[in-house]
Amino acid sequence: MLDSVFEAIEEWIRTLLTNMVDSNLTTMFADVNEKTGQIASQVGQTPQGWNGGIFSMIQNLSNTVILPIAGMIITFVLCYELISMLTEKNNMHDIDTWMFFKYFFKMMIAVYLVSHTFTITMAVFDMGQSVVNSAAGVISGETAIDISSMITEMDTVMETMEIGELVVLALETLLVSFCMRIMSIVITIICYGRMIEIYLYTSVAPIPFATMTNREWGQIGTNYFRGLFALAFQAFLMMVCVGIYGVLVATIQISDNMRTALFGVAAYTVLLCYTLLKTSSLSKQIFNAH
Repeated sequence: MLDSVFEAIEEWIRTLLTNMVDSNLTTMFADVNEKTGQIASQVGQTPQGWNGGIFSMIQNLSNTVILPIAGMIITFVLCYELISMLTEKNNMHDIDTWMFFKYFFKMMIAVYLVSHTFTITMAVFDMGQSVVNSAAGVISGETAIDISSMITEMDTVMETMEIGELVVLALETLLVSFCMRIMSIVITIICYGRMIEIYLYTSVAPIPFATMTNREWGQIGTNYFRGLFALAFQAFLMMVCVGIYGVLVATIQISDNMRTALFGVAAYTVLLCYTLLKTSSLSKQIFNAH
């Protein structure tokens, strides 16, 4: 009789620990699957599509606060350009008509760039969105971890484990689940942080645009354009990271070693977060933006 009681208690403990492990795994992978699945939709959106309210606020700030400053800068730049052009020609002794046509043409270009700042800036991100959407067609559907099959395999393995091993496994899955939840938060911060950086970057766009036509000051505008392209194509690098993560996770085999598989998924998720963080500096290096 005592044997049956102990067997019932052991079975109850085994069931409790098994359910705990299953619950930890379900929560853990559900969070990661959700966040990795959202990366494509997050990074594939343009600034006006991601949050229209923030975009309208940034555009209003740029037009009402930054644009007047850009107007003063472009006035100074054009005056400086005119003085330099006249003094370079032997102190106004070698002046020809073509110089003024050239100057007025550059002036029209400068005014056009400043007055169409947001249109040009958004065109860069529209191009980046097109690249990301094309990449999403190749990568989508490969990043999700099959939770149901994984839990089924783990339940089969846990049936052969002792109570002590189940206790250790339950604690390990609890720890890994907590770490994976943190990783999912980090992924959200990275995606949201990139979009906020884009809004901050575009809010001051008229100022560097005002310097584009001048030879000495034009480096400011050129570097700004490099930064725009770096931010736009950072989304593509993030999609590549997600695709690599999906391939790595697909190679994990639960039946071989449960703990190795468990910590392997966690390690790959940490690696995903690390590479997502590195995409910003890597994209800037590619486009020589600083």
